[in-house]
Amino acid sequence: MAKTAPVLLLDTVNDPADLRKLESRQLRQLAEELRAETIDAAAHTGGHFGAGMGVVVLTVALHYVFNTPADRLIWDVGHQSYPHKILTGRRAQIRQIRQRNGLYGFTRRSESAFDPFGAAHSSTSISAGLGMAVARDLKHESNNVICVIGDGAMSAGMAYEAMNNAGALDTRLIVVLNDNGMSIAPAVGALTNYLSWLVSSRPFLSLRGIAKQLAMKFPRALRTAAHRADEYARGMLTGGTLFEELGFYYVGPIDGHDIDTLIPILQNVRDARQLGPVLVHVVTEKGKGHPFAKPDREKYHAIPKFNPVTLEMATSASNAPTYTSVFAKALIAEAEKDEKIVGITAAMPSGTGLDKFASRFPTRMFDVGIAEQHAVTFAAGLAVEGFKPFCAIYSTFLQRAYDQIVHDVAVQRLPVRFAIDRAGLVGQDGPTHAGSFDITYLACLPDFVIMAAANEAELVHMVATAVSIDDRPCAFRYPRGEGVGIDLPDQGIPLEIGRGQVVREGSKIALLSFGARLRECLKAADQLQSLGLSTTVADARFAKPLDEDLIRRLAHGHEVLVTIEEGAIGGFGTQVLHYLARANLFNAGCHIRTMYLPDRFISHAAPKEQYEDAGLTEKSIVAEVLGALGDAARTLDFKTLA
Repeated sequence: MAKTAPVLLLDTVNDPADLRKLESRQLRQLAEELRAETIDAAAHTGGHFGAGMGVVVLTVALHYVFNTPADRLIWDVGHQSYPHKILTGRRAQIRQIRQRNGLYGFTRRSESAFDPFGAAHSSTSISAGLGMAVARDLKHESNNVICVIGDGAMSAGMAYEAMNNAGALDTRLIVVLNDNGMSIAPAVGALTNYLSWLVSSRPFLSLRGIAKQLAMKFPRALRTAAHRADEYARGMLTGGTLFEELGFYYVGPIDGHDIDTLIPILQNVRDARQLGPVLVHVVTEKGKGHPFAKPDREKYHAIPKFNPVTLEMATSASNAPTYTSVFAKALIAEAEKDEKIVGITAAMPSGTGLDKFASRFPTRMFDVGIAEQHAVTFAAGLAVEGFKPFCAIYSTFLQRAYDQIVHDVAVQRLPVRFAIDRAGLVGQDGPTHAGSFDITYLACLPDFVIMAAANEAELVHMVATAVSIDDRPCAFRYPRGEGVGIDLPDQGIPLEIGRGQVVREGSKIALLSFGARLRECLKAADQLQSLGLSTTVADARFAKPLDEDLIRRLAHGHEVLVTIEEGAIGGFGTQVLHYLARANLFNAGCHIRTMYLPDRFISHAAPKEQYEDAGLTEKSIVAEVLGALGDAARTLDFKTLA
């Protein structure tokens, strides 16, 4: 007889209500099955892996102890939520996570009632949770609100702003600090676990309450002394004085992989209704239980698909270097010649390529943590003193520092250089990580130079251009992933500010590209040429200052002018339209069209699928041109189109 597959506990859990029917002794087995399921899902789709592996046991414990979704469970960032999704009715879809029409790679309110707050940027959970907790109190309800935030996310000022507010309000709120870097606490063990249980237990809290009541009978000076004695005594036992100062009752550190320890402590915290805000400090290992023989430095934070048997990871078929690596190499080459060049990033050294810069110039690279606002003003301070700071931040994360860009950099006309990675659509990470808005939110700032690389060679020249700009701020943007595969220059040569270039001459149609859609424009030009439409293709290079001479020439010499960019409305195309209006060029007989990201958020999918959805492909460009031609397009021979 053939052996039947064993029945897994996980097969009996369709949602957390089923989980809470299990006996506590079964939870360890459930956690191991959940870990195996997470690994298998990651093998099919890739994605954020390490963070989810680190919170498998914590996820089981939280859903077992708390009555989710009535109790609000908020995962900061959301990239650690794969196990959470599996336990909350989405197991059947987990192997389509981050794929088109599949689950989102982060939490999303529209996806499940168990995702009370959508998150993909860090350090928002405590603020959102506090808002939910205050709303609960105003409605005279009694549910719990639990925020799970990583120690890295605690480096952002927003987290401390929220904690300070929560402490002042004294609102009932539970914050679970997932410390996977050992950056705050020493190693946990039996003693610290016991002490954490003790200070969260009802007998201890009762005795503490009695002591507080007695202390109220004392003169004010003695009351203050008693409060300090209580605080310092617990600080000596378990740590957490900083959180106590912010008004939180601190419990921890706790072994986040010991289910038998986590459950009773979380139950104590849940039942201690007399407490205001509580911080539970849980120590975990990022990537815990991963199947790979040798974890890399970031412990498989994000991984591609892999073979679950051989563990071999999928690799790209392209031999072209990534834009990120080209930027890093170009910056290092410039820094070899100029000791004033420094690199700054906000917790993304490898993501921005500045880890390579740090290896070559360890004293000239600064990772400020998840603190984009600070990164920008820190760069401004360096610029004041004559240094040449390159602030390398993803487009989507740079949004968080906009006030600093305006007030601390632009108003003072300081030469801070912004290297904007992940410009345009970014594939499976979806709309929260897309670089959709930087052209628009920077182009409205006076005296700001804005460039976009059409290919990796242009990026090398733009790094050199940024080095040469010493009288005002500048930014250059470039996409995620591999370049187009062209030869790289031996060294970067500064571009003439505000000058584009014509890469193909024609006479009837003009395509003016800003950024990495240039290759699609060239493909579209081939198609238009096959229809008898002679097409000029130009690379704008600069959104600000505009190459007005080039735009005037294109408008005067062609029947149709189309601008193409990987950004939202209000960006490059808008700048062109304003110039044409000021120069009275709308009467030149040229049909003007602008192509940009549509006025909606583009859902996660493969990059090619996203650009098809956005209407920024070769096919869409051809259609835009034919639409502009109107009746004249009816005479064209469409049989020649591929």
